[in-house]
Amino acid sequence: MTATDVGAAYDARANEYIDLFGSVGQSAQQDRDTIERWQHGVDGRIVDAGCGPGHWSDLLAQGGTRDVTGVDASARFVEAARQRFPSPDFVLGDLAALPVASGSAGGVLSWYSIIHTAPAGVPAILGEFARVLAPGGSLLLGFFDDAAGAAFDHAVTTAYYWSADALGDLLAPHGFVVDRASARQDPGVRRQGDLVATLSR
Repeated sequence: MTATDVGAAYDARANEYIDLFGSVGQSAQQDRDTIERWQHGVDGRIVDAGCGPGHWSDLLAQGGTRDVTGVDASARFVEAARQRFPSPDFVLGDLAALPVASGSAGGVLSWYSIIHTAPAGVPAILGEFARVLAPGGSLLLGFFDDAAGAAFDHAVTTAYYWSADALGDLLAPHGFVVDRASARQDPGVRRQGDLVATLSR
């Protein structure tokens, strides 16, 4: 499935998605804690890759005190984010070809944004994350944690599980070193994972 296909799938359900998940307050407190803790260790600009309706970008922007660029393949999400959150810059784009200058970011947030990419396409996206990060930059990835590469039915479109070990193996050739990884099982939902990696070159 291409980025255009994923964007169109989310466009079709954008209003429903925003109503259910479009604010930080509707997200799990542990997700918010993880993202806030990570961003405090990031210097400079943050790229929210797969920003959806923009709520995490807004959190990261800290009321306009931090430069944040949100990128998403859904035109409806980008439009809604621009209307709802004035501080970040929101642009329509493909995670495999980010409209961001090389070496210009101190951090990349990819919060469940690679889940709809077939496993064969994920290395190119991770390479883009490495390209836009400055040396020493930090990546925070969120994902559904299970057998890496296994497909499952998602409410919007087909999605894929990952594991921290499998992602670490894909990140290493791009110069990333995994700093930490964690997973949790909340009641009634799929097992969730996240990892932080530093670009070592």
